[in-house]
Amino acid sequence: MRGSLLGFVPTMGALHEGHLSLVRRARSECDAVVASIFVNPLQFAPGEDFAKYPRTFEADCRSLQMEGVDVLFAPDVAEMYPNGSVTTVTVSEIGDRLDGSSRPGHFTGVATVVAKLFHAVAPTRAYFGQKDAAQLAVLQQMVRDLNFDVELVGCVIVRDWDGLALSSRNKYLSGIERRHARVLHRTLLQLQGMIAEGERQSTALVRGGMETLKAEAGIRVDYFAIVDANTLLPVTSAETGTLVAVAAYVGSTRLIDNFLVA
Repeated sequence: MRGSLLGFVPTMGALHEGHLSLVRRARSECDAVVASIFVNPLQFAPGEDFAKYPRTFEADCRSLQMEGVDVLFAPDVAEMYPNGSVTTVTVSEIGDRLDGSSRPGHFTGVATVVAKLFHAVAPTRAYFGQKDAAQLAVLQQMVRDLNFDVELVGCVIVRDWDGLALSSRNKYLSGIERRHARVLHRTLLQLQGMIAEGERQSTALVRGGMETLKAEAGIRVDYFAIVDANTLLPVTSAETGTLVAVAAYVGSTRLIDNFLVA
């Protein structure tokens, strides 16, 4: 494949339309596409859902084959982390913000496995969903700092019929929890409306968003933040390109969502 464009879509499996949209984007822009499936233990803290994370490998393989993926890389844990491995990749500061703050060590696990995958696959472009906006910012910093010769491509959030951002963890939600979870997207739509009407001050926007979230039963807010999309640092005004992001527990399931200010 020397001289051709190689697209890469890293996943943890349990594939849904969001993942497959990344594959289609890669297919449209690259000469060949590699996808990976690896449930990475390093990015799960003790007590998180590593053991019960949905694993649907055979169905995932069929989906990737139907989408025309050229190569599937599905290593086991021993291949990715040989006995005695101690080296990790920590993206300081930015890796401790948003999800990194509420899930200490999470982005070290993400950066480490993605760095390993980049070495194994050597892609020209790697495709990630915008739903994981904080992850994308952390990985962009890693790519710059470690001089990876790869372009990271952020792709639009894919939503279900009720507005809920597609996630492998949506499978955990009961019917009632699913109805509660819709408040995340509803809150973001509310803020988009406020911004369109001229409200730009972050304090007012956060206040309005938190009121809506707290009014919904069954929701425990992890964070609701208006930040610079590259540094994940708070900003005082929501200008074009600003990231508006929310994370919340619905029952025991942690969900995230966001939008970039137009």
